[in-house]
Amino acid sequence: MRILTEGYLNTEKSFAATIGFFDGVHKGHQYLISKLQALAKSMGMESMVISFREHPRLVVQPDAEVLLLTTNEQKCEMMEQLGIDVTVLLNFTKEMSTMTAFEFMKYLHDSLHVKMLLIGYDHRFGHNRSEGFEDYVRYGKEIGIQVVRAQEERLSSEQAVSSSVVRQFIQEGNMVGAAQCLGHFYGFTGKVIPGYHNGQKLGFPTANLEPDIPNRLLPPIGVYVVWATLDGHAYKGMLNIGYRPTISFDGRLTLEVHLLNFKGEIYGEYVKIDFVHRLRDEVKFSSPQELVEQLERDVQSVDIYLK
Repeated sequence: MRILTEGYLNTEKSFAATIGFFDGVHKGHQYLISKLQALAKSMGMESMVISFREHPRLVVQPDAEVLLLTTNEQKCEMMEQLGIDVTVLLNFTKEMSTMTAFEFMKYLHDSLHVKMLLIGYDHRFGHNRSEGFEDYVRYGKEIGIQVVRAQEERLSSEQAVSSSVVRQFIQEGNMVGAAQCLGHFYGFTGKVIPGYHNGQKLGFPTANLEPDIPNRLLPPIGVYVVWATLDGHAYKGMLNIGYRPTISFDGRLTLEVHLLNFKGEIYGEYVKIDFVHRLRDEVKFSSPQELVEQLERDVQSVDIYLK
């Protein structure tokens, strides 16, 4: 797979493309991409996914808080796994945000050689998103782009799969629901940073993690069953998101993972976390001993759950 970042493709080939931010690359995105690949093959073209390095909302509304499901690197990796020929990461600028749909489609045709554009069932683009699918079809005929609309993918008869639905599941701590929408576990990669060693003193050594991006969407405070991958090996893990109220409370949110059946020093290493299930709320216990007893039960629950 080729990754393009400068927004201009020096080739004589024609491309069948789709466009979107593709945060999470969930089942709805995967369905769209499978349709794109089928259309590209039928038309003798290569497949192209066009996305953006920056979330468009952050350019249009700089003060907005946008919590992300994936990094650009993760998106590109997933596009490669799905078999896309070219992934384009455009720099979404203020100038681009003022483009009309016609101007943007002309850019896709002239700079990226897009000859077929597959539109998601509810996707809109162009300044203020004021135009719709019928407008895109009309513009395409003038520019030289065939425009096709994809159907929506649904998790059930009632619920369409979308990044908003995935975010809602994660914010509720429903990691099973999030995984069903994504087609894989939700997670992040974190760097192991120095901590307080409180877990080690209790007999449950933990690795304090710093997420890969500062605006990573995290589940709510609580204890989670996770898979933790270190140096290519997956360990059963118990991860706590919270403030450690039983041991000490300094108002700092921490992410601490305890790896089952693991011994070793991993400061500075990177651990990939996959959330499997929310085990319980974070609780302030009456004593460290009561906390230890609960942690022992948690480890047993993690072991059983991941079997």
